[in-house]
Amino acid sequence: MPLPAPLTENQVYHCCPEDKLDFITTEDLPDLERPYGQDRVLRALEFGAGIQAEGFNLFVLGPSGAGKHELVERFLSLHAARQPVPPDWCHVYNFQFSDRPNALKLPAGEGRQFKKDMNDLAEELRTAIPAAFESEEYQARLQELQEEMAKRQHQGLFEIQEEANRNNIAMITTPAGFTFAPMRKGEVIDPEEYKNFSDEEKQLVESKVEELQKKLQQTIQQIPRMRKEVRERVHALNEEMVQLTLGGPIGELREKWSHLPDIVYYLDAVREDVVEHAEAFQDSDNGPPVGLLARYKVNLLVDNAETIGAPVIYEDLPNHQHLAGQIEHRARQGNLYTDFTLIRGGSMHRASGGYLIIDARRVLTQPMAWESLKRILSSGEIRIESLERLYGLVSTVSLQPEPIPVSVKVVLLGDRMLYYLLSHYDPDFLDLFKVEADFEDDLDRNDGCYELYARMIATMARALKMRPLERSAVARLIEHASRLAADQRKLTAHDRVLRDILSEADHWAGQAGADTVEASHLQQAVDEREYRASRVRERSREQISRGVVMIATTGEEVAQVNGLSVLRLGASMFGQPTRITATARPGKGQVVDIEREAKLGGPIHSKAVMILSRFLASRYAGDGELSLSASLAFEQSYGGVEGDSASVAETCVLLSAISRVPLKQSFAVTGSMNQHGEVQAVGGVNEKIEGFFDVCKEAGDISGQGALLPASNVEHLMLRADVRQAIAEDRFRIYPISDINEAIELLTGLEPGEPDSNGEFPENSFNRRVAERLEKFAEASKKRDENGETNNSGGKDRD
Repeated sequence: MPLPAPLTENQVYHCCPEDKLDFITTEDLPDLERPYGQDRVLRALEFGAGIQAEGFNLFVLGPSGAGKHELVERFLSLHAARQPVPPDWCHVYNFQFSDRPNALKLPAGEGRQFKKDMNDLAEELRTAIPAAFESEEYQARLQELQEEMAKRQHQGLFEIQEEANRNNIAMITTPAGFTFAPMRKGEVIDPEEYKNFSDEEKQLVESKVEELQKKLQQTIQQIPRMRKEVRERVHALNEEMVQLTLGGPIGELREKWSHLPDIVYYLDAVREDVVEHAEAFQDSDNGPPVGLLARYKVNLLVDNAETIGAPVIYEDLPNHQHLAGQIEHRARQGNLYTDFTLIRGGSMHRASGGYLIIDARRVLTQPMAWESLKRILSSGEIRIESLERLYGLVSTVSLQPEPIPVSVKVVLLGDRMLYYLLSHYDPDFLDLFKVEADFEDDLDRNDGCYELYARMIATMARALKMRPLERSAVARLIEHASRLAADQRKLTAHDRVLRDILSEADHWAGQAGADTVEASHLQQAVDEREYRASRVRERSREQISRGVVMIATTGEEVAQVNGLSVLRLGASMFGQPTRITATARPGKGQVVDIEREAKLGGPIHSKAVMILSRFLASRYAGDGELSLSASLAFEQSYGGVEGDSASVAETCVLLSAISRVPLKQSFAVTGSMNQHGEVQAVGGVNEKIEGFFDVCKEAGDISGQGALLPASNVEHLMLRADVRQAIAEDRFRIYPISDINEAIELLTGLEPGEPDSNGEFPENSFNRRVAERLEKFAEASKKRDENGETNNSGGKDRD
């Protein structure tokens, strides 16, 4: 099998040819109207925003930093601008049930005017009605009623007094009321003189007095009825005056709002309530009670007077109150009170008829917000209630506003894992969010993409109000976009990362006093970002260079190889070589994964070790049983180990331990392997290779070192300039391997050897040495087993 040739400088980096960029600076490029490379998302958004069927809300899924929010909001704003403006909504006082405010719908923009009209009416009532009660007409009619009552009262008493006088009986007024006494010649008779009256005369007097007292009692009993009658007539007069006063304002409002029957009905209810409480407006000193006038005001819940098209609302704090609204309370004299004017609408009210954008993770972390959102979408109406009352935690009496119908398209933004978890665990999710809009992580890189990607960069630069970029800077950013995508054929679609780099490059251009952003400024931005996150990486390198962490970059060693790993800390990621060692002795075909036994290895790594052991049994044991007791360990690794990217290195180091053939320490190895020995692609190859390169450079001059990586990973390489230079000067080599035999030959310098028809490997080949050593292991195991059987039988005979 011929060995693969080391990669060339051009193979490990895909340059962006500047001749593909037909501009001088990004100022020469027009803005990109539609986001580049996100056709799948745009089609999903267009479909989801247009369909009117129930449950077709959207979930926009993609990685963090992909610019989901900006793209969705921009698209929906353009789409919503062509749609009609939704109506206004307000709450008004319910004159039948004061704890159940009514909801009124008005055409867009008219809610504000209706609120002003009712405020003006309340102010007019404050002054006009008291003025009506102070008018001469009212006072005259009121005095007439009062005089009539007094006249009727005096008439009854006068008739009784006249009758008493005719019978020589005087009606005397006392503090306790009225009393009667006999008189003669107009003078009340003295009690002593009355004693001289005959019995007949006394009987006549007393009989008449008794008759008069009865008539007086009847007359006095009529007074409350007459007063009630007068009060009723006064009340009717008051109502008449209020009716006359309200006739003009209410009539004008009824005519103005005649196109809305609900408003006309409400105005009639207002008139009836004002008439009913007419006496409350008579206090000319203090005016009518504030609470009474407040009943006639309007709580404008949704005001679309300045809305253009359908609303597009982003709720940055999607808790229950901000979504569904709330009923506020105020403190007065140590007590809490509320009324319909303290009802506050939520973002679902404001977005009704349009679109509501919510971050899925945020709404899920707010108590009961997710359940409230689903309940609104399922019922199609919003009930404004506190969480305590909604879920029966308290039983206090509060307002129960009339539910408001809602027609809103909710757009959730989240990552893919969250979408899949909700799909799996929430039975309502797929019924309510039927449209999946999946963002692209990466964009295709080809000759036709350069112009569009450059226009996308120009659009970003103008949005950031930064200096224009020169062509060389755009080419460098395109190359870095491939590095971020970890693929020569792809460009990253992470909008946030590109914006951050552009902002930093503009900063460094400003520091240099440049009018445009050059390639050097962009490279400085990339370098500075890496430097800020390099503290842990530098400490790790220092441990290796000081010999605290043992890594050999020259010479040969048996059962020892340099594996490559990647560490991710926050937003940064760097590669670090790790020494992998192995031991081998006769046994029962067991390969011990020390990382797993120490509970440091993850399930994928454990799976890779199992694949390795099956590969050994398949290749070297044939139809027999593999006699091997081996162990694998990542030396000086004290954290978790996960992934299968070390399985090629583990196979090589284990075969070295079995065959006692040394491995070159100038190479580092990465790659996954299947049971047939085929090498498979892994991740983080750029960071892994650069990490080993840095370790070699700090150990001395780069001379003959290199790395082995899967051939399928070659198109993922976008290496640093210093690594490319070392490759060009043949000081550092990268070999693409596709089979374990290629790795063996590169690390040992021996021909691996292919088995013949009998399964025998060629003489002096590496695989022949492995097979022979395993045969010796098998013989040693057989002898040990035989000795063990003899000893056991001998023991039994002695017993």
